[in-house]
Amino acid sequence: MSDLKDASDWLEQHEIEYVELIVPDMAGMPRGKVQPVSDLSPKKFKLPVSIFGQTVTGDYYMPDDNVADRDMEIRPDLDTLRVVPWATRPTASVLTDCFDLQGKALCESPRYVLQKVLAHYAAEDWHPVVAPEVEYYLAKADPDAPGAGRVFDSEHEDIEELVDPYGFDKVNDLGELFEQLTEYCEIQNIKIGAVSQELGPGQFEINFDHGEPLKLADEVFHFKRTLKRVAQAHGLCASFIAKPDPEQAGSALHIHQSVYNGKQENIFANKDGGNSALFEHYLGGLQAYMREMLLMFAPYENSYRRFLSHFSSPINLEWGIDNRTTGLRVPESEAKARRVENRLPGSDVNPYLAIAGTLACGYLGMTKQSPVRDPIAESAYDVSFALYRHIYEAIDGFRGSEAVREMFGDEFVTTFSSVKEVEAREFQRRVPEWERGFMLTTL
Repeated sequence: MSDLKDASDWLEQHEIEYVELIVPDMAGMPRGKVQPVSDLSPKKFKLPVSIFGQTVTGDYYMPDDNVADRDMEIRPDLDTLRVVPWATRPTASVLTDCFDLQGKALCESPRYVLQKVLAHYAAEDWHPVVAPEVEYYLAKADPDAPGAGRVFDSEHEDIEELVDPYGFDKVNDLGELFEQLTEYCEIQNIKIGAVSQELGPGQFEINFDHGEPLKLADEVFHFKRTLKRVAQAHGLCASFIAKPDPEQAGSALHIHQSVYNGKQENIFANKDGGNSALFEHYLGGLQAYMREMLLMFAPYENSYRRFLSHFSSPINLEWGIDNRTTGLRVPESEAKARRVENRLPGSDVNPYLAIAGTLACGYLGMTKQSPVRDPIAESAYDVSFALYRHIYEAIDGFRGSEAVREMFGDEFVTTFSSVKEVEAREFQRRVPEWERGFMLTTL
């Protein structure tokens, strides 16, 4: 169903007055419009196609064939209808799918990109399951730098005493925040699991229950928005930037993934419990294609800073059993829970694109029978760096990849890489403090 009239009983039951029609953009940010429930007469909802050309800084990539800034139709996915718990008036939100005015799905839509990959799996009677883990920092606002922040409690001189990996003190100190976060997630049917203190001061991780990829991408999308709202209400800001501080741990969005057949059997394991050939090909696909798709896992200049330190951040695409130095970790598990953890994506990713990218690589590996390298038992940091070192390399690799175009289509490849290029140019226009402070008087 895509007509909000079909949800009239639900809207009436929850006494909803307004509905947010949301489109996730290229950055994974919510765009859209607010529709009064009193005006839900059957009609088409429209927004500009240029939403998908909008950069994270508010600039635009506008292709030559859209100089008129055409409209698109947005159709509510009523399976995503939920209450907005922080709204001052009774409000619901619903995610929308995007179509051109002739009724064709828009290839530029990140949500459609993931749906397209899932259709490839469905054609093989394969059913992927994912479980994201999202890391983030809670920061105190810096009054001298609007919009900026500093690491939670980092004004203490001895920063080491604030670093308490997997401890309880900081979680307990923020008990009211996490209680409200849990309450808001329950209201929105976001199935979050454990929360833990991570390596950085004020850095935490939330685990999500495993499930269907599109549903989990929706939940991560809503979780990020919810956490920002809750943090703001408690005088903090939540940051998902991949490397907020060069001296502290980066933030990742790890994706656990497995694939089941129509009989609900995990195809990654043989009947004797060993790794299946499909599992090895899936790993081989991740190793063969993830570098070409790195832009989907590291979408900003800052993303590549995370790969420059050994704070549990990968520097290559090796794999190992329960080895957190590798980009691809295979946890110890029973055969029915056999899975691989992709540790490459930063927390700054668009969840739809990161999940689509990792599943696309695995699909290509299984269908093309990609070989896998031997596992790493020791530190993968001793293996050569094998990723792109900056975003321009990633943009070129993404644009030039036949595999990327095969899975996602030319329209998406052109739009996404062009948006990232506009953002990168904007970044290059800023002269860093180090250059001004050191090189200005030295050279």
